[in-house]
Amino acid sequence: MSTRTPEEAGGTRGTAFRETMLGRVRLEGEDRPRPIRLDLRAAADRVLRLRGTTDARITGRIRIAGWADDPCAEGELEISPLARRRIRYRMSFMAGDRRLTLDGWKSVSPRRPLKSMTVLPFTLYDEGVPAGEGTLRFPVPTGLVPFLASFRFPRQEDADSHMAPRWNGEPGRTEVWYTTVTDPATGTGLWLHHELTAPADGAEPFAHGWAAVFPKDGPVRHARFGPAKWTGGGDGFTAEGVHAGPGRLSGSAGALSWDLAERAEGAPLFTFPRWSWRRPLLPAAQMLPAARATYAGTFAYDDTTLTPTGAPGATARIYGHGNARRWAWLHADLGAGDVLELVAAVSTRPGLRRLPPLVFLRLRRGGRTWPRRAERTAVGWAGFGRFRAAIGLPTWTVTGRAGLRRIRVEVTQPEERTLALDYTDPDGSHATCRNSESADARVLLERWWGGWRTEAEWTLAGTAHAEVGTR
Repeated sequence: MSTRTPEEAGGTRGTAFRETMLGRVRLEGEDRPRPIRLDLRAAADRVLRLRGTTDARITGRIRIAGWADDPCAEGELEISPLARRRIRYRMSFMAGDRRLTLDGWKSVSPRRPLKSMTVLPFTLYDEGVPAGEGTLRFPVPTGLVPFLASFRFPRQEDADSHMAPRWNGEPGRTEVWYTTVTDPATGTGLWLHHELTAPADGAEPFAHGWAAVFPKDGPVRHARFGPAKWTGGGDGFTAEGVHAGPGRLSGSAGALSWDLAERAEGAPLFTFPRWSWRRPLLPAAQMLPAARATYAGTFAYDDTTLTPTGAPGATARIYGHGNARRWAWLHADLGAGDVLELVAAVSTRPGLRRLPPLVFLRLRRGGRTWPRRAERTAVGWAGFGRFRAAIGLPTWTVTGRAGLRRIRVEVTQPEERTLALDYTDPDGSHATCRNSESADARVLLERWWGGWRTEAEWTLAGTAHAEVGTR
């Protein structure tokens, strides 16, 4: 069992904020300057040290009129207003098929504090050769309030801190580690499920699970491992030669075998309220230590060996008393660092089983998570029903609104790409899940601007990970 307390797993605080700057740049060989706009997001692993130096990662969009528009620019930010009297920006971006670097810094001066903190002279470089010069300015009248309001001090947590077992010896509990992956070379979906079950009658706990592969063309294959005696997982799940721990998954089941390295590429994501993971008061809770990750290694089945490289996927955790009465689940990698996770479920508890599905939806987009609070989609402002789920097969939907945004998610699990498996709860009751690691999904995000307008839209063909469960 884990020796890490929930408080120890909470991590330290970091800093995140947004900034917009406008200006002009004169490119080499041109007589007239072009307008330039920089919209960036900054994230540091610590709270800002005004008397020292804070390094941050920056991502965002660079637009140079008629020449470049890259929404995936990235780089580093050095914040050192007193120690070095500068705030330095370095960002790389694409202009056509050329990769350039924007390099500049604000020279902080106590004599001219406002100007020195808001004016950014910079140089553009093309493979180390100067390609242009310009100046960006922070628009104080229109930008100061949004800039200050954007500051956040999130907990700094990594995937490793949430992989250790939670079970403390209490009967009637189940704990799950599961990973889903899409091999970009073949379009094949992978599913690795690892589970600890502590029977409600006090019998010995046991470990078991399965692996499944969803070829783009061909039947779904799966195999189970266990049950085996649970001896404690150390830093993750370990049983019968199967391991799921920080940075690595390995094992075999029947004709399937795997050895995959995992690289987390984003902060953990709490689908349910954060407190419900630390204090298990709900029937169950789910979260993702690695909400976005890439995988590399091997996965073999029958006479086929996949060798994924940079394959997108995620690792999630569940801890609770067992499965819901009905549920639907979706993990969708939306590209460009964006990800959508949702769970819609009806509890088995008396009094709750007659309610419509509670929806927990988390959209991480542009480094921000919407809605800000996980409870928002489940209970809304005035009770149940803010977000609604229509659970069925082969298609199910979730709709809802929070603030000035509303979302519609439509998931399709074709029968030939869906695997039905039985679950056994700690109390001995049974449930059936129908899982597809090659599902289709359409996500429509709209914003209110005096009327509903499309803000973003994603279509996933065979790369969504989804599941519907029933009793």
